[in-house]
Amino acid sequence: MQNIQSRLSFFPVSFFSSVMGMAGFSIAIAKAESIYTLEPKVSLALSIMTLVLFISLSGIYIRKLIKEKQAVINELYHPVKISFFPTISISLMLLSICMIHNNVQFAEMLWLVGTGLHLGFTLFVMNAWINHDYFEIKHMNPAWFIPIVGNILVPIAGIQLGYSDISWFFFSVGLVFWPVLLTIIFYRVIFHPALPEKLIPTFFILIAPPAVGFISYLQLNGELDNFARILYYTALFFTLLVFTQVRQFLKLKFFLSWWAYSFPMAAITIASLVMYQKTQNIVFSGIGIVLLTILTLFISLLIIKTSKAVMDKQICIED
Repeated sequence: MQNIQSRLSFFPVSFFSSVMGMAGFSIAIAKAESIYTLEPKVSLALSIMTLVLFISLSGIYIRKLIKEKQAVINELYHPVKISFFPTISISLMLLSICMIHNNVQFAEMLWLVGTGLHLGFTLFVMNAWINHDYFEIKHMNPAWFIPIVGNILVPIAGIQLGYSDISWFFFSVGLVFWPVLLTIIFYRVIFHPALPEKLIPTFFILIAPPAVGFISYLQLNGELDNFARILYYTALFFTLLVFTQVRQFLKLKFFLSWWAYSFPMAAITIASLVMYQKTQNIVFSGIGIVLLTILTLFISLLIIKTSKAVMDKQICIED
């Protein structure tokens, strides 16, 4: 019993990044089904699985909050782990996108709760950044994008649900602070020691802001203009950049942070399929299919690795 209680105290909030990855995968499959006129059976099954995963993780984390409150507080004030709390609210917004074509009322409820919670997390995290006495440049890593990506994500379901001004508000916040954080991150990786091995997979998060920004901007603007192209090609460049580091990534020991690969890959996959949808250029169809294949292999590997780590009790242990 003591062992179970101890493991509960080390249950990481970053586990919710797996929900982001699975939800992104579900949305990518749904987009492919829509474009290539396939029955939406696989995406629906994946969406339900992702919802069950979110409910399960939420139940465990709520139990941690009740039984091990101090452990949650320690995470909330940890210079690295604090950035992963918005994965909870982002998961809700992604689930809203997954469900919007099947149950609009349920999707709206998820979106409203997720959006409100994300605003709270964003304000809390940014207040911690501004009024800190413990942050150092070594703590900076691409996971700091997570609160920002969540803001940019809001319009994808928000516009479809009729919340135009709220969507523009969140998109504006995300778009302004993305280049600010990007500048600091490049300063950190160029002029300071390399990231710890455990955080190296977070480099994939560089892909997410412009990829998600592209999709959201199309929802807000309605047409593929030059700014939309800038966002897409920036995301595509970051994808190529992280792919050039693939040998380094393959050498890494498995950590839960590997799930950082999944959502950004899903975002650029969806963005490429949307580019094909908008332009009917077969090149984007090819890019989308290749990325979707890689994403499927990634997700399959992550599920296997995570399941094995859980069974071998390599997760929920002290850092």
